[in-house]
Amino acid sequence: MAARLLYCAAAVSALAVLAILAFLVYFSLPLFQGEQLAALLSWHWRPLQNEFGILPMIAASLALAVSSMLVAYPLALGVCCFAHGLGPDWAARPLLVAVRLMSSVPTVVYGLVAAFSLVPLIRGASSGSGFCWLAALLTLAVLALPTIVLLLDSQFQRVESEIRLTAAALGLTRVQEMLQLTLPLSSRGLALAAILGFGRALGDTLVPLMLAGNAPQPPLSLLDPMRTLTAHIALVVATDSQSAAYNSLFACGLILFLLTVLVNLGLRRIRMGATAHG
Repeated sequence: MAARLLYCAAAVSALAVLAILAFLVYFSLPLFQGEQLAALLSWHWRPLQNEFGILPMIAASLALAVSSMLVAYPLALGVCCFAHGLGPDWAARPLLVAVRLMSSVPTVVYGLVAAFSLVPLIRGASSGSGFCWLAALLTLAVLALPTIVLLLDSQFQRVESEIRLTAAALGLTRVQEMLQLTLPLSSRGLALAAILGFGRALGDTLVPLMLAGNAPQPPLSLLDPMRTLTAHIALVVATDSQSAAYNSLFACGLILFLLTVLVNLGLRRIRMGATAHG
């Protein structure tokens, strides 16, 4: 009975995903034809001039997700290595508890705190408003950090339980065990954490909406304002529901959906590789 319920739940979930995809494709198809496609895939978003290019938002989404991961991932790896041998034992548990508490803080709280603390610092150090790529990427890095740390911590615990006797027999110290055994044997977990962290950063809406400045322009500098696909959808939906600007949102949603599918395919490939070598 339990197995049937699980199969039914999986089937309903799969049908829901397919329905969302069909919905997005149906409403996006008219936009991918002739001149409308050329107008959609341009670098200019000027609704008053009937220009609805979404390339600046696509570039901003990818730039923000990648740059935030370049900050969050090394920090998360350092935290896990510190907690699993490179740091003192008395500090490991409080550190991981603090990270778990971070994961329970609502996203809007991170955005609010950054808007009243980080943004004024950036504003004082530059000539801009402070609402820019840099403010969004630093906040998003802090937001994605707990996700990556908890995944790596789980992976390290699993590997350490398997190699503890071997490391003790070889007379390895905790640091040597971490650097010579745990990290090399956790390669798939490291990749898995990176992909999940990237997906977390790519799909966030509130942080870019609150901190990135929401300027529909290509991101050229860390101090420039930018607008991601998620923030773009939220802004246009809240202000317009009739024009071509609104219709372009379906293309934005389809692109985000496809990017999420690619992230999930990467996760599936890693899991299949782990199973094959397990």
